Amino acid sequence: MPRYKVIVNPISGRGAGERAVPLIKQLLQSHGLDFDLVCTERPWHAAELAQQAVQDGYDIVVAVGGDGTANEVLNGLMLARQAGLENRVAMGILSVGRGNDFAFGVGVPRDLKAGCRTLAQNHRRPIDVGRVVGGLYPQGRYFGNGVGIGFDAVVGFEALKMKRLHGFPSYIVAALKTIFLYYRAPLVHIEYDGETITQPSLLISIMNGRRMGGGFLMAPHAEHDDGLFDLCIASQVSRARIFALIPRFMNGTQATQKSIRTGRTRHITVTAVEGVLPAHADGETLCTEGQRLDMELLPRQIEILYQPPEADQ
Repeated sequence: MPRYKVIVNPISGRGAGERAVPLIKQLLQSHGLDFDLVCTERPWHAAELAQQAVQDGYDIVVAVGGDGTANEVLNGLMLARQAGLENRVAMGILSVGRGNDFAFGVGVPRDLKAGCRTLAQNHRRPIDVGRVVGGLYPQGRYFGNGVGIGFDAVVGFEALKMKRLHGFPSYIVAALKTIFLYYRAPLVHIEYDGETITQPSLLISIMNGRRMGGGFLMAPHAEHDDGLFDLCIASQVSRARIFALIPRFMNGTQATQKSIRTGRTRHITVTAVEGVLPAHADGETLCTEGQRLDMELLPRQIEILYQPPEADQ
């Protein structure tokens, strides 16, 4: 019988993580799972707990929280792999956070009951993992969903400040607010696939998954196991045009617009020529005034527990 280490971020989703603990315990017990549950106490604690869980011989490490918690657990598993520890440990997710974009992309259901059933069914799929170097992480940080540079990073920063709104509505309001805060694009060099683009870029999304901000389809056709990032690059446009583009990103049709460039690559470097780079990875701040970020995709690094379409109930 597999052993599960369940790592709960109690403050995720404004306390939803802590409130969900009794139900999670009940559901996992009802499935007869062998599990230990622990709550995080500080930033990066989930990464430390995940790495320790690998050392302790657990078979599955479960992140209970949002994208930030999942990112930390992913980093812990990758750091364990980097240290040469057993590589057969799989990752699970129970979604209680604000955006849950990584879980959405890899096929983890939003509902806790369905999520616990997914853990019990133990269907696995290998996924690619990204690595970014720069900003606050000159040593590198891993990510599962994507890196956002520019406008969408500022949207995420603003959404975190929202006290009364939660989930996708907080990102919508933050996006509208950001139109007036971040409308002058930095001049950047973007290097990938042997070419360099130099232009003012309002937004650069380097996606392993499909969605950011709880409902913006930055890369609607991305796959987590195809060995390539999906890119979405927006040039400088007017405030009115930014407003008009928001619905396009919500339904994933932005690629039809002249100001949007898409592409696919395994490696990309973004350097600020004039201005600075605000950026995040899986919603976690990489930098607010960065100068250079280097991203590479590592194919099929870990296995994740997911719900295949035929297993949906």
